[in-house]
Amino acid sequence: MQARMSNPAIAVPGALEALRALSTAIEETGLSATTQELVHLRASQINGCSVCLQMHAQALRKMGESDEKIDTVAGWPDAPYFDDAERAALALTEAVTRMSDTSDPVPDDVYEAASAHYDEQQLGALILSIAAINVWNRVNVSTHQVAGAWG
Repeated sequence: MQARMSNPAIAVPGALEALRALSTAIEETGLSATTQELVHLRASQINGCSVCLQMHAQALRKMGESDEKIDTVAGWPDAPYFDDAERAALALTEAVTRMSDTSDPVPDDVYEAASAHYDEQQLGALILSIAAINVWNRVNVSTHQVAGAWG
């Protein structure tokens, strides 16, 4: 596969800096880096973004997460490796990423489960993190960015 164009985050002046600034703001809320990476991996699985799949699985491995946990992110509801907070974050990730798939895109029970584990600032960071990875996924997939070629 060959990219259709250079990454738009690089091609558009200021875009990469803006996306990095959002990531920095999210990180400063105290939302767990592991949770962020799990969320990024799950959204990337749903969206089929090979660049982000490789990047976030690799980041989780560097953080010391087990292969069993990383390998079962797509099946998290039935896997024993996730705590309740991670499960709530992954459910929210699926709801926000698949918004057009249902008439009730982010059901109250999914939102309330997440809010039971994260304070308002962290919940805001979680929602922004989900939105941000969806931006990256859409940029990479639409322009055929190649896994391992850009970093």
